[in-house]
Amino acid sequence: MKVFAIGDLHLSGMNPKPMDVFGTGWENHFGKIKEDWSAQVDDGDVVLICGDISWGITFEEGLYDLNSLKELKGKKVFIRGNHDYWWSGITKLRRAAPDDSFYFLQNDCVKFGNVIICGSRGWTCPGSPDYTEQDNKLYLREAERFKLCFAQAEKVRGEGDRLIAMIHFPPFSVKTPDTLFTKLFEEQKVEKVIFGHVHGEAYFPYRTVRSGVEYILTSCDKVGFKLQRIF
Repeated sequence: MKVFAIGDLHLSGMNPKPMDVFGTGWENHFGKIKEDWSAQVDDGDVVLICGDISWGITFEEGLYDLNSLKELKGKKVFIRGNHDYWWSGITKLRRAAPDDSFYFLQNDCVKFGNVIICGSRGWTCPGSPDYTEQDNKLYLREAERFKLCFAQAEKVRGEGDRLIAMIHFPPFSVKTPDTLFTKLFEEQKVEKVIFGHVHGEAYFPYRTVRSGVEYILTSCDKVGFKLQRIF
């Protein structure tokens, strides 16, 4: 079993939103992703999608975009991004999943073989520009959600299992390298953290290891619209 990751698909099939306004590299970006996905992924593999899946506002719009991934191989694991306004109610979403290759994480985890995957949206971290009191409330709430994720992971975790965390927002900032998120990842002995959200010319290291945890940026435009091999 191989594990891949990519973030920020920003699909808009029902109400098309041209993405090339964000740069010429975005032209036909989903076509590029599908081509690479088809070349790399087999049926027994896992692909992690780190939020901002669809520009859709309504549940129907989001579901339409999810269905565009149905033809692609592998088990697909999703977390919510800050633009996923269509994501409404985890029970409803799981019932409406296009097929049994779709997994949606919310305060919990999923296990494939010896790989456990936890995930939550995360939020802007302290030290970021224009950080507000409301940001701090959401930051604290998301840290609590990760505690719930890890509590569920502990129930299924066995000797030799590998733990991956998915988070949409970067879990630390240049000005604040140590956060509630990084502390939890270190305490729980997370092996790899997959995140997105960063776009364009904004700087963030693609792969970095801190206190034994590897952090991997997977925003699709940052990685050339190609899936990143995790292991």
